[in-house]
Amino acid sequence: MKRVAPALALCGLLVAALPAQAAGQQPAHHDSHESYGTKAPYSPQQSPRTYQRPPAGFTPVFTENVSRHGSRSATDSEDGDLILALWDRAAAEGQLTRKGEEFGPAVRALLDAMAEVGYGNLSGRGRAEMRDTATRMAGRLPSLFAKIAADGEKIDVVSSGQGRAVDSAGEYVGALADADPALRPLIGPTRTDKDLLYFHKAAGGAAYRDYIANDQRLASTLKGITDQPRTYRAARGVLRKIFKDAFVERIADADAVSAAEAVHNLYAIAPAMSEESPDGAGWGMERYISRSDAAWFGYLGDAEDFYEKGPGFSDSDITYKMAGVVLDDFFKQVEAKRDGTSDLGAELRFTHAEEIIPLAALMGLSGSTRPATPGQPYAYADNPWRGADVAPLGVNIQWDVFRKGDRYLVRMLYNEKATAFKAGCRPVAKGSEFYELDELERCFGRE
Repeated sequence: MKRVAPALALCGLLVAALPAQAAGQQPAHHDSHESYGTKAPYSPQQSPRTYQRPPAGFTPVFTENVSRHGSRSATDSEDGDLILALWDRAAAEGQLTRKGEEFGPAVRALLDAMAEVGYGNLSGRGRAEMRDTATRMAGRLPSLFAKIAADGEKIDVVSSGQGRAVDSAGEYVGALADADPALRPLIGPTRTDKDLLYFHKAAGGAAYRDYIANDQRLASTLKGITDQPRTYRAARGVLRKIFKDAFVERIADADAVSAAEAVHNLYAIAPAMSEESPDGAGWGMERYISRSDAAWFGYLGDAEDFYEKGPGFSDSDITYKMAGVVLDDFFKQVEAKRDGTSDLGAELRFTHAEEIIPLAALMGLSGSTRPATPGQPYAYADNPWRGADVAPLGVNIQWDVFRKGDRYLVRMLYNEKATAFKAGCRPVAKGSEFYELDELERCFGRE
């Protein structure tokens, strides 16, 4: 989440009156998973015992996915540095609460652990997430991977080229090879395709980047969501857990929000770093932010991601149109398999939230179907979009392809849950998880 102030005014903390803005709508309930936003760690969403069997006579012939990298450390130390500068001043003035006295050492230990992992790099939990997801994939499709090994088909691996995506690919295919060593020579080296898997920073994302930088409606909408009394109350609620009231009252509103956001960001990233904690049980950052305040800052982060990467405004597709390159590649791979022009048994892609979130909106996946009407800001009460569900760390979308004669069926898994294709796509039977490839081509306008 972007801060409303670039840094704390540590040289002279100023008092500022609460702005007379319309009160915002607090999240209807306080789900700690939701409050992590897109930093929520991964968990599969369906038991492997509950998948439908394909129709009689259909056997798996191909699988493909796109996955966000696994859990990682923060991309830099900015949040820790910001809040520790304030903490050091309060400590020198004797202005820490009893709980606040524990906060500074806890943050320093977390920062040290992230520095050791490397900022922005996969954590131990992230590596395990990738390996476990791959192992479950192999377990769902044992006959496919046996066929790949027996026939010498290839497994193509492609990433954005960013370190955490490359490392995620390595962990993922390493687990596949460990499960069946005959697959190892069939796994190609991880290649880089930024146009496909880092499109928000590539040539195809130019109009999108202009929107983020210059669109006044976007800026005013996000400012209106953030700049309201609930935000300032939540910020001071966060800070009062760490600092004494007299100290908090000397902090200007904008600086209080920046400091509280830093605390929330550390709270949100801590689960991703659980394996690096001293006893492996976590960092205890939830002690320094109430569930209601965490929920509010989680909502503000979700609002930013919703408008900048997700369904966005109902009269614009600027946030997700560019994800068409990935959807097109999904279809191209299946069509090549059908047409006999592909020697691949699997296509594995590794990318980032900036690619998965717009792809989910473009595909009309569950939770990403409802944009916001201009003039009616995104709110939890009337919109199901949640960053923790749409794009947690390790989020993945998978298509499994089954063949019988000249018929090809596709099943989609979203975070390993069998998921319907968008409205208008007809499965082979009511309630079925399987779709004719021809029907998907029709439904997505590829005829």
